[in-house]
Amino acid sequence: MSASRDFWLSCGHHLLDRDTAGRLLVTDEFLKAYLARPELVPPSEACAAEQGLHNSLLADPRRPVAASQIAAIADPDARENWEMMIAWRDHLVRHRTLEAGYLQIVRRSIKFPNVLMGQLTQAILRNVLDRCDDAFVLRAAEMFFRPQKLLMQEGLVTAVDEEIETSPGRQPSSPLAALLGLPAITEAELLSDANAGSYWDRSDRFDMAFDLTAGRRGSIALGEVITRWLSHLLAIDVAIEPLVELQSAPWNWYVGLSSEGSSIGDTIWNGGDLADAMRERLVGLYRLTFREPADMMEKVRGEPVYLLAAATSDGELRLKPQNLVAGLPVLDAEAVH
Repeated sequence: MSASRDFWLSCGHHLLDRDTAGRLLVTDEFLKAYLARPELVPPSEACAAEQGLHNSLLADPRRPVAASQIAAIADPDARENWEMMIAWRDHLVRHRTLEAGYLQIVRRSIKFPNVLMGQLTQAILRNVLDRCDDAFVLRAAEMFFRPQKLLMQEGLVTAVDEEIETSPGRQPSSPLAALLGLPAITEAELLSDANAGSYWDRSDRFDMAFDLTAGRRGSIALGEVITRWLSHLLAIDVAIEPLVELQSAPWNWYVGLSSEGSSIGDTIWNGGDLADAMRERLVGLYRLTFREPADMMEKVRGEPVYLLAAATSDGELRLKPQNLVAGLPVLDAEAVH
């Protein structure tokens, strides 16, 4: 990919270094970027303790911060923000690379706010997809860290970034938006071969609608993102096949790519019947096979794994890529990275 085809500048990937294995090293510049977040920039009326803490970290973002320094902050909301920020910083610094920090959060079920996890996921994906020249794969990857609103009409499934879909004062950018039945407040243009070249310049706007209909290019692109994500984070080589409908073959393992996908998987696993409404919300179904069966737990070695993504009853799709790390039957996952 040429230098001009950069994307997702807002994730701060330019502030990170890489180790010899291609993983993202935490830098002082990356840590300082958090200090520019509106939750952490002290307002003019902030107390001296808050101002002093912020200034000291701008000078040395890795400096130790005692609990007493945070306790001295007068504003309770600011105290809570700083407690979370220091815990987050300490976690990233302790694990040296973003990938190692992410894996530890998932495997140990450490609780951090969604906004921080989304930003971390985006930065890692930006590294995973660094030389990707397929706008469909990049747009599919957005769903790993940005919730989508799904529009389902006559068997077609269109994903629109949730923030764009609900932003006030926006109008359709083209007759295509009206043709898709997008709400009048939406500014979204369906990604296609004709406009794919514009993705890189507008990537931080997250304003391109995406065709997720089963069996089409968007569904295939999401499978490609999953493949690359697993290769980078878990060092496993998998093949992912999109499926158009549920298979009657017995399931030995499944992973929900969303909470609703997990619920559908549970129902199938337990021999229950899927209600029509639940079946209609299933918008992503994949069969995953390990190219190296030795990477799998012995009890399911050589068997396929099914992946399911489903929307909520009101059409929200919130993918959970952490489920791929925590849920796949990978042999000795702790030894990876």
